[in-house]
Amino acid sequence: MAPQDVTSHPMMARLVQAVGTENVLTSAEDRAFYSHDVYRQMATPLAVVRPGSIEELARIVGMATAEGIAIVPRGGGASYSDGYCATTENSLSIDTTRLTRIDINERDMTATVDCGVTWADLYENLRKKGLRTPFWGPFSGLKATVGGSMSQGSVSLGSGLFGPSADSVLAMEVVLADGSILKTGSLAAANGRPHFRHYGPDLSALFTGDTGAMGVKARITLRLMKKLPVVMSASFGFANFESMASGMEVAAKEGVVSDNFGLNPRLQKAWLGRTNMKQSLDAAFAVYKTARNPFEGLYKLVRMAVAGKSFLDKSEYSAHFIVEGVDVDHARSLLAAVRRAVEPHGVEVPNTIPTVVRSMPFMPLYPIIGPAGERWVPLHGILAFSQVKTFHDKLTALHAKYASEMERLKIVSAAMFTTISTTSFLYEPVFYWQDKRHLYHDRYLPQEFLAVLPTYDENPEARAKVEEMRDAIRDAFASCGGVHMQVGKSYPYMKGRDPRNAEMLKSLKSLLDPKRLMNPGSLGL
Repeated sequence: MAPQDVTSHPMMARLVQAVGTENVLTSAEDRAFYSHDVYRQMATPLAVVRPGSIEELARIVGMATAEGIAIVPRGGGASYSDGYCATTENSLSIDTTRLTRIDINERDMTATVDCGVTWADLYENLRKKGLRTPFWGPFSGLKATVGGSMSQGSVSLGSGLFGPSADSVLAMEVVLADGSILKTGSLAAANGRPHFRHYGPDLSALFTGDTGAMGVKARITLRLMKKLPVVMSASFGFANFESMASGMEVAAKEGVVSDNFGLNPRLQKAWLGRTNMKQSLDAAFAVYKTARNPFEGLYKLVRMAVAGKSFLDKSEYSAHFIVEGVDVDHARSLLAAVRRAVEPHGVEVPNTIPTVVRSMPFMPLYPIIGPAGERWVPLHGILAFSQVKTFHDKLTALHAKYASEMERLKIVSAAMFTTISTTSFLYEPVFYWQDKRHLYHDRYLPQEFLAVLPTYDENPEARAKVEEMRDAIRDAFASCGGVHMQVGKSYPYMKGRDPRNAEMLKSLKSLLDPKRLMNPGSLGL
């Protein structure tokens, strides 16, 4: 373990001089907290540094790497794949959440943001101007940062039409290992402005999904579009996974669905049954507030009340589709296309869930712990449509293999699904098990929320079994050509990779980070 008192380390005085005493965290508890992600703890860093400007960020990176100290960037902190967990105690955790500048250029239709800006803050700033980014954030956007999503990759809001987070990028400024700043896209041209990405070879792509292994995202320019005024949704229940997956596939291929998600029976019940009275009232108020007029608001609330929490009782699986239109007729025509595609596969049910989701797109991060206080961890794979059933059958067989052990250890599984653009299906298995909460949960979640949840003793046997099953699921994804976002240090990015591709990536890593000090262990580099 790292020493309890690191204040005498020769680097500390220089860090304090660079960013101020209050922005260099050296207490044992702070360093332990930053060594945790949602899932587990890794090495404890020497200190946590919170730069307040891009210049401070570049200075810290250059100073640290010159002394052989590793850099591990951290955004909103909701990773579950060891993305910002250090692999060496001789490291600095860089907390980017003070980097919050937002510059909106309505004429050029761009937004240039510091890496620590949250998706929720960006959305609110743009909403006031009737604008948004094409991909406009994951459901964790209250905490998730733009820089974190570019480093890790994310999907959710807008991904049905516009793909993952990286596809909304126009240009970047990236701090490299030596503290210099690299510009990409048209920003790197003579007299460059960040309005176009593909001016020659696209260097931006090298830093999207790299989990900080190639450099620290400092500023990101995203393209803007008008925020469409009319949002409509439809929900369907399905008898089994195959019909749900088919319904989601045909809907995706219509090319009109902005957001979508599917739920298996367990997660469906969790979404419907988890809310307390205050959360239900908050959701109802949010739904009413987002209606175009009071009459529409009342109509939506009545539908929610009538539907209650039982409208999906007869459906094993559900899927929820959201469309956006320039006017009511446009939105209705898009939703009609979805209905025509999906109706042969499922039965339409009240659209309570997507109505609430779109009225509260960035929800509190309560789901990072189970409904009864259990530990929680997901994993995911992105599959071609032709491989979805093959993977599902393998996962079903794996669950059957482990059924007795899961029952004995009180491990339960769930799953969520989404389609990305017209080409891909994201399958996200989730595990819950009874285990002791750790420091991350106690500091990250509201105390009044945690106070009503059960607590459990340490359960290393169940934890090890969950990891064993996660390994098997990762192998199943790989056997079906599955790929991943949020690669971090958990997904076997280099395993089985095309040799020439692997060689090129290692060469680029050596060029940009010859000492291997930028988030060591990420991508297997």
